[in-house]
Amino acid sequence: QVQLVESGGGLVQPGGSLRLSCAASERTSSMYAMGWFRQASKKEREFVARITWGGGITDYADSVKGRFTISRGSAKNTVFLQMNNLKPEDTAAYYCAATRRIGVRSLKDPQRYEYWGQGTQVTVSS
Repeated sequence: QVQLVESGGGLVQPGGSLRLSCAASERTSSMYAMGWFRQASKKEREFVARITWGGGITDYADSVKGRFTISRGSAKNTVFLQMNNLKPEDTAAYYCAATRRIGVRSLKDPQRYEYWGQGTQVTVSS
């Protein structure tokens, strides 16, 4: 069973930056893709960003394009989410997810992923 552990969340002012990290209990090169999702209070979990491990292909939600960057760590068991120019509407619990499967569902669909972390809270407020 793969375990994912997120870190790096916290309280930041609007316009600030945070870098989230996700550490996996095994080499993430065995994964097909990893992603970040977020869930604000009383809202459904939504896609933020994803990266395919083989080709390093990335994709982002429209709401974060140009502000967030997903990347792989050199340690081969980490993935990062650099978040710049944060806005109050970015406030949410952020979750790391991973899948080994080359499936038919979109990688923007939470059901596409079989492994999830416990989440890290990001609060953007002045």
